[in-house]
Amino acid sequence: MLGFDRITFDPNVMGGRACIRGMRVTVSLIVNLVANGMSTEEILAEYPYMEPDDIRQALAYAAWLADESVHTLELAEGGVR
Repeated sequence: MLGFDRITFDPNVMGGRACIRGMRVTVSLIVNLVANGMSTEEILAEYPYMEPDDIRQALAYAAWLADESVHTLELAEGGVR
């Protein structure tokens, strides 16, 4: 994982889920807060131990995970799609 120095994985913290800097704040929580309309300022007010870069990196990590490649299958002649 290149460039995600704020995203940590520890089996003893939140079951090994992607967290912010070893804290009990998951990437999925941050993404959900943003998806539900919270601004960076609002998130930081609720979680004062967080930093703006934590939120940016959580979103970048989620985008990296969602970057998918589509591989089409070639069907045999007469095959059904």
